[in-house]
Amino acid sequence: MTELATMDFHPQPQAGEAKPWAFPAPERGTLGNGLTVLRCHRPGQQVVAVEVLLDAPLDAEPAGLDGVATIMARAFSEGTDKHSAEDFAAELERAGATLDAHADHPGVRLSLEVPASRLAKGLGLIADALRAPAFADSEVERLVRNRLDEIPHELANPSRRAAKELSKELFPAGSRMSRPRQGTEETVAAIDSAAVRAFYERHVRPATATAVVVGDLTGIDLDALLSDTLGAWTGSAAEPRPVPPVTADDTGRVVIVDRPGAVQTQLLIGRIGPDRHDRVWPAQVLGTYCLGGTLTSRLDRVLREEKGYTYGVRAFGQVLRSAPDGTGAAMLAITGSVDTPNTGPALQDLWTVLRTLAAGGLTDAERDVAVQNLVGVAPLKYETAAAVASTLADQVEQHLPDDYQATLYRQLAATGTVEATAAVVSAFPVDRLVTVLVGDAAQIKGPVEALGIGEVSVVAAE
Repeated sequence: MTELATMDFHPQPQAGEAKPWAFPAPERGTLGNGLTVLRCHRPGQQVVAVEVLLDAPLDAEPAGLDGVATIMARAFSEGTDKHSAEDFAAELERAGATLDAHADHPGVRLSLEVPASRLAKGLGLIADALRAPAFADSEVERLVRNRLDEIPHELANPSRRAAKELSKELFPAGSRMSRPRQGTEETVAAIDSAAVRAFYERHVRPATATAVVVGDLTGIDLDALLSDTLGAWTGSAAEPRPVPPVTADDTGRVVIVDRPGAVQTQLLIGRIGPDRHDRVWPAQVLGTYCLGGTLTSRLDRVLREEKGYTYGVRAFGQVLRSAPDGTGAAMLAITGSVDTPNTGPALQDLWTVLRTLAAGGLTDAERDVAVQNLVGVAPLKYETAAAVASTLADQVEQHLPDDYQATLYRQLAATGTVEATAAVVSAFPVDRLVTVLVGDAAQIKGPVEALGIGEVSVVAAE
């Protein structure tokens, strides 16, 4: 009989002792031109992330030119006084860098990622884009055409169409928040290079801007680099713009955006609630996660696992705009899609989940899982420099202290089940929710009216 060979196995690796973790704290400073700088040294992060925030909010856009902030943001990478659009793109590529920009209600944000070894080159390019953008007629015209081409595709997307309708329903007609962030066909078509430059000259200056730099800064004289690049950007001094209060009408009602023949109904149920300045925010985050933050949430357990109506339903809170005096607001919403014949039953079950939550509250087990998922995975969430830079930029944009995120994790861990229950019930009251349904009105209007969750109206899909 052949003797079997034996194998020696290496001992199984054991987990080491857990190390304490906290969201990194930045160093804050100011350049000679008034630009605020937050820096955060992250050893080992050889791709440096840079975020530049400009105080150019959407409500500053001139009447009839909604979308000009978006076109300006996109045009920053389309040439400077030193480089044509093609040359600028080539210089970014040579540096191994990427540059993105977008406009939202709080302002315009530019995001640069570049290897630490080429940080000087990357900072020089983003500084040139801010200091002396070309805004060439041909490039702005092309960006306007591209944006006009995007709009029909967005209107055809059920989730985007639902978001547009919810904003229109919630906010007063005169509010910028009631209209699409990136403009409509009519307003975008009116934008030209002169309008873009006028918006730039009125709102873009270092004195009201902030730069966030995160990455491995070992051996890098960041002060010198910033002085030679972003520090060379000049502009007039100006006070930050006042932030108008956010008002909304969350009277319970249903709006159906008619899509004849649609086999699914897109749901978007929302209202306006407190932002991160409010003491209730940590409990609201925790309770909302228990309601619809993951596959094991209450909404998914009922609508997906038990009933099979949907592939998933999510609840979330998203800050729209914050102010130093705490008058900002967040969108609190539930979103998902269900098959058309089960639209009525799915909504009925969704409202039952909300009523059951109000009557019986969350369980300690639900709260514990939420804390573990939100707090326990935080070190993984912030492994990259870009993730840290983005969150620091959010804090600046929302007028929060530099230690806010670190404090939030401690508050989440200390929040009890009763507090989380009270916050989520207050966030989603069954009689104060605006429901937008994108689907076949002929099939879903009757069943939805029978639920009694609010007056039902129907609008065309466009």
